[in-house]
Amino acid sequence: MTALAPTTSLAIAATAAMICTILIVALRPLLQRYALARPNARSSHVTPTPQGGGLAVIAATAIGAALTVLSGSTASGTSVLIVLAAAFCLAAVGMVDDLRPIPVLPRLTLQLAVVVVLFTALPPQIRFFEIIPVAIERALIVLGMLWFINLVNFMDGLDWMTVAEMVPMTVALGAIALLGEAPADILPIALGLAGALLGFAPFNRPVAKLFLGDVGSLPIGLLTGWCLLELASRQHLAAAILLPLYYLSDATITLFRRLVKGERFWDAHRSHFYQRATDNGFSVTQVVARVFLLNLGLAGLAMTTIAASSRSIDLTMLALGALGVAAVLFQFSQARVAQTGPR
Repeated sequence: MTALAPTTSLAIAATAAMICTILIVALRPLLQRYALARPNARSSHVTPTPQGGGLAVIAATAIGAALTVLSGSTASGTSVLIVLAAAFCLAAVGMVDDLRPIPVLPRLTLQLAVVVVLFTALPPQIRFFEIIPVAIERALIVLGMLWFINLVNFMDGLDWMTVAEMVPMTVALGAIALLGEAPADILPIALGLAGALLGFAPFNRPVAKLFLGDVGSLPIGLLTGWCLLELASRQHLAAAILLPLYYLSDATITLFRRLVKGERFWDAHRSHFYQRATDNGFSVTQVVARVFLLNLGLAGLAMTTIAASSRSIDLTMLALGALGVAAVLFQFSQARVAQTGPR
C-alpha cells in the first residue's frame, strides 16, 4: 500500500504539468527552427508545425516520478529508474527519427534492443502463466511491448489524440496504485506522465502549435505499456485490457486490414479509424472528444473489475468495453450526413 496522500499526488502532477509547460516555452524556438513537420498526403495538418514536444513531456515525467518516490511512495526507485532510462533511450531514437527518418528495420531493431535490455534488467516479477517457461513468456512480453510502443506511435496522428487517450489511462492507473490494487512502481510513472501531458495539452489543442513527435510517442508507449503489464501481473488482466482498448482495437484492426490488402503496413498511411473519421466529415475536436469520453468509460469499467474482483464481472465489463469501442469505430467509419435546416 502506498503512503502517498491524494493531495500530494495532485501537487506532484501539477508540478509536472508546470515543468512541462516551462520546458516547451523554452524549447519551442529551437523546435520551430530544426524540427518542423511538413504536411504531406498522409498528414492531418496543413501547415508546417514544430514537433518534438515529447522532449518536455518525458523530462517532466521523469521529474514528477522522482518527486513521487521522494514524497513517500513505497515504489522501488531502482525499478522506476530502469524504466525511465529505457524511455529516454527510446526518446533518443525518436529524436533522431524526427530529425532524419531512420529506415524501418534499423528503427525496429533499436526499439527491440531497448525493450530486451529493459526486461533483462528488471527482475522476473511479471508472470501471467506459470506453466510457460520464463524465457518464452518474456519473449512474448517483449514482442507485445514492441507492438504497443509502435501502436501508440501510429495513433499519435491527430491533435490532442494522445492526450485524449493517455490522460484517462494514466489517471486511472495512478488511482488504482493509490488504492493499493497495483504495484506501487506504477504510481510515479502514472502521476508524472498524467501531469506532463496536461502541461503539453494547451500547445497541442486543435489547431496544434506543437506535436509530440516520435521523441514523445515512443517512450510514452513504453511507459504506459510497462504500467499495464505491471497491472496485469496483479491478476487485473481485464483492467489492463480495458484501459487501452480503443488504441489496441483501432491500430490492430487497421494493421490486419492492410495485411489482407497486401499493403506495406510499415509505410505511413491514413487508414486508421480516427483518420478516416476526419475524412468522413468529423472535425478534429469531435473525434478526440469521442475518444476521450470513450476512454473515461473504459477507465470506469476497468475500475469496476478491480472493485468487484469477479470473473463474471470481468467478462461483462470486457463485453461492454468492446461494444463501446465497436460503436465508436463504426461511427468513425461512416460518412457524416450534412445537417440542413432553416438559416
